[in-house]
Amino acid sequence: MAGGSSTKLALLGGPPVRGKAWPQWPARGAEEERALIAALRDGDWGGFPLPNERSATFAAAFAERHDCKHALCVANGTVSLEVALQAMGVEPGAEVIVPAYTFEATASAALFAGCVPVFADIDPDTWCIEVEAAASLVTERTKAIVPVHLAMTVADLDAIGELAARHGLAVLEDCAHAHGARWRGRGVGSWGDAGSFSFQTSKLMTAGEGGIVTTSDETILDRLQALVNCGRQRPGVAEPAADIGHNYRMTDLQAAILEVQLGRLDRQHEIRAANARRLRATIEDIDGLTNLRIDDRVTTQAIYQFVFRFDSEAFAGLDRDTFVAALAAEGVPADGRFYESLPVSELLRPDPARYPAWSEALARRPAADCPNAERLAYRESVWLPHQLLLGTESNVDDIVEAVLKVQRAAADLAGLETAEVERLRRARSAR
Repeated sequence: MAGGSSTKLALLGGPPVRGKAWPQWPARGAEEERALIAALRDGDWGGFPLPNERSATFAAAFAERHDCKHALCVANGTVSLEVALQAMGVEPGAEVIVPAYTFEATASAALFAGCVPVFADIDPDTWCIEVEAAASLVTERTKAIVPVHLAMTVADLDAIGELAARHGLAVLEDCAHAHGARWRGRGVGSWGDAGSFSFQTSKLMTAGEGGIVTTSDETILDRLQALVNCGRQRPGVAEPAADIGHNYRMTDLQAAILEVQLGRLDRQHEIRAANARRLRATIEDIDGLTNLRIDDRVTTQAIYQFVFRFDSEAFAGLDRDTFVAALAAEGVPADGRFYESLPVSELLRPDPARYPAWSEALARRPAADCPNAERLAYRESVWLPHQLLLGTESNVDDIVEAVLKVQRAAADLAGLETAEVERLRRARSAR
């Protein structure tokens, strides 16, 4: 460890616990290079005709991996949510229940589809949508629910399925964090009417950008194809084109990378899982930190970020954001406000003129309070990127030592103003 036994925090000028680099992300090697060179030489780079050869091959393999009959590659993981809602037949003006604690795209995609996102609070132990809270929000206007499999766990798909069946709701699984995860032995993305995955740079599989929609419903697939491919239907499909359609196609250069990334996934899951078990076991013994509850029905865990809850009282009253800044200064990349509470998010302020259905909905019924989401977003959540778990056990030990070092010296930071912490962080980063 770079810091040895020094007790002076790195944020205050002491040596950091860790000075070494973490495992690189995106993971890449000769396999990605060969796949890209082959695609480059073929000269068939674009996404038209849809699906192109590589994107079709990759989509079929991805669908099989997640126990779905079909998958369609798209430009990114936001439009995958948007077109999935449209293809599922969720009409403009419909209410779509989404968790209050997730990335803004889960809600903005509903807006882009002409729908109204309705925010349900989350379970504080799993950080996924609280099904009872969602059930309390169902009205005659509610047509869909979008559970998000967040960070390192899976939403309660059994309870969500029961709620959807009781009220005739469509279910769109947001699996942007959950590539390869399984619930009761079956792949996520196969439990709802459709599933949406992202291949953005930070995700568990990546081509820089990209997304995919999974489904086992032929009608949804046909509508997806038209929506993604400028309104063009698959050959032999008699149904009229789905509205005008967009150009949301994925390129074959992206698909070439993703074929290789899919082959890496299982081994990466094994490495992350082993290191996560070690880290979870240690966190259990650290006063003030609480692990997420992982449901026994999660039979394969996908760990996009290792997350835990932070209690400032066990850290001399240190606030969460200062704790995260101190942890990062010790050489452990960390985030606190990774996501905001969507009802009060600075990134989700739709213009009433552009989204009249949203304004009308708020006039009918103000947004519900989501205290669990707000508490996590602004006071308790700590997020560690998944690549920290792709190395050795000693990497995990460095994370633990950094946490303990900050805890031992928390009183040295507890009285600092936010502006001073930011100044110290910037000074440290500039070295």
